[in-house]
Amino acid sequence: MKKLLSQFTIALLGGIVSLGVYKMIEKDSTAKANLEENTKTTLVNLVGTSPDAGTNYVTAAEMSVNGVVHVKTEGTMVYSQQEFDPFREFFFGDGSYERKFQQPIRGAGSGVILSDDGYIVTNNHVIDNADEINITLNNKKTYKAALIGTDPTTDLALLKIEEEDLPYIDIGNSDQLRIGEWVLAVGNPFNLTSTVTAGIVSAKGRDINILGNDPFTGLSSIESFIQTDAAVNPGNSGGALVNTQGELIGINSAIKSNTGSFAGYSFAIPANIVKKVVADLKEFGTVQRAFIGIQIRNIDQELADDIKLDDLNGVYVSGLMENGSAEEAGIKEGDIVVKIEDLDVNTVTELQGKIGSYRPGDEVAVEILRDGKIIEKKIMLKNMDGNTAIIKDDQNQLRKLLGAKFALLTDEQKQSYKVENGLMIEELFPGKLKNAGIRESFVITHVDNQMIKDESSLMEVLEAKSGGVLIQGVYANGKEYFYGLGM
Repeated sequence: MKKLLSQFTIALLGGIVSLGVYKMIEKDSTAKANLEENTKTTLVNLVGTSPDAGTNYVTAAEMSVNGVVHVKTEGTMVYSQQEFDPFREFFFGDGSYERKFQQPIRGAGSGVILSDDGYIVTNNHVIDNADEINITLNNKKTYKAALIGTDPTTDLALLKIEEEDLPYIDIGNSDQLRIGEWVLAVGNPFNLTSTVTAGIVSAKGRDINILGNDPFTGLSSIESFIQTDAAVNPGNSGGALVNTQGELIGINSAIKSNTGSFAGYSFAIPANIVKKVVADLKEFGTVQRAFIGIQIRNIDQELADDIKLDDLNGVYVSGLMENGSAEEAGIKEGDIVVKIEDLDVNTVTELQGKIGSYRPGDEVAVEILRDGKIIEKKIMLKNMDGNTAIIKDDQNQLRKLLGAKFALLTDEQKQSYKVENGLMIEELFPGKLKNAGIRESFVITHVDNQMIKDESSLMEVLEAKSGGVLIQGVYANGKEYFYGLGM
C-alpha cells in the first residue's frame, strides 16, 4: 500500500511539473511570437514609410525615378610631358621642350529633369572636359544634350535636350530639411540604371573641402552639403536626393571614402542653391554671386572665452570688406550673425550656403548679436565688382580669359603705390595676364591710356577692344611697367 501511495505521489508531482513546464513554454512561445510580430511591424515601418509622416517610400520612388536620367560623356583630355632633344640643345642651347598628348575619355553619371521642356541639372565634374553629352531617360530613349552653363564653385551644370512633356521632379525647400528626416537617393551607380537607396539626413551645412576655387575667376567655392547615409556610389553623381514627398531637396555630389566606394556617408548640394544656380544659368548664362562683405569664423570655446561669450551659437564677424554690403548696413567687427532671413546660422558653411542662394541686389534680413542684444539689419548684397549690377556672360568669359582675381585698392594701398586709382591683381590663374608676364600685386592703372578705377571699368574697356592692348601699372616698389596683351 505504501508503495502504491508513493508511486501515485510521484506521478502527481510529475504531472504538476509537466504542466508548469508546458505553461512556461507556452508563455515563452507567446512572447516570442509577439516579439516576431512586433519586429516584423517595425521593419515594415522602417522600410516602407516615414516614421513621422506615414508617407510610403514606394510613392516617393515612383514620383522621382522617371525624372532621373543617365548622363554619358565623351571628350578629350590634353596632357603634357617634358622631353629632351639633343639637336635643340646643340643648335639653340636648350634641349628641353613640352610635348602635348590627347587622350579620349568617357564618363558617366546622373542628372535630374527640372522641367517638362528638357532642362536637366547635373554635377559639373560629370560633364567636365566633355565634347559630347548624351542623355538616356528611364524609358531608354537617348538624346544629345546641349550645355547651357556651368558653375564650378557649386559643382553644378545645366543641360538641355529637345523634347516636350518630360517627367520632372519638383524642387523642394532644403532649408526646411531636418536632421533625422528620411530621404531617397536616385541615380545610376556603376551604370546600373534607375537605382533607389534610402537613408536619413545625418547633418547639414557640411564643408568637406572637396571643391576648389574657380581656376579662372578665383571665386571661392560654396560647400554647404547635406550629409546622408543613403548609399551613393560612382555614377550617382548628379542624381536626385528626394524627401518622402518626392520633392528634390539635393543633388548627390560626393562620398567620403577611403576606397572610392560608399563607406557610410554621402553628400548632396542643397536644392535651394541648385534652384538659384539653375535660374542664373538659364537667364544670364553665368551665375550671379552675391557677397555680404564680411570675414567670418566659427565660434569655438577658445574664441568664446576670449570675448566672454556664454552662448557659442552664431558666426563671428572678424572683419569687414571696405565699402562692402555689411559695412554700409552698419555691421561691425565683433558682431555675431545668428540668423539670415528664416534660417538660424551656427557655422560659416551655413551662412555661405544661405547667401549663395541670393543674387546681387537682393536685400536680406540679418539678425546680429551685439552687446548682449539682438539687432536686425537689412543688407543689400553686392557682386564681385562691389555693385548690384548683373554680370553678363561675356564679362565672365573675359574674366576667364584674363585669369585673375582682382581687388579694389584701400586708401593705404593707394598711398603705398603712389596712385590715385587702380585695380590690384590679387591672384593669378592660367590666362592672358599671366602669359604676358604680369605678376601678382601688380596694380593696373590704365589700359590704352584709359583710366581703370575698378573691375567694372576694366571689363568695359577690354570688351570694346580687339587685337593688341597696352596695360599700364605699378608694382609695390613704385616702378611703372607696360605690358602688351593680345585680345
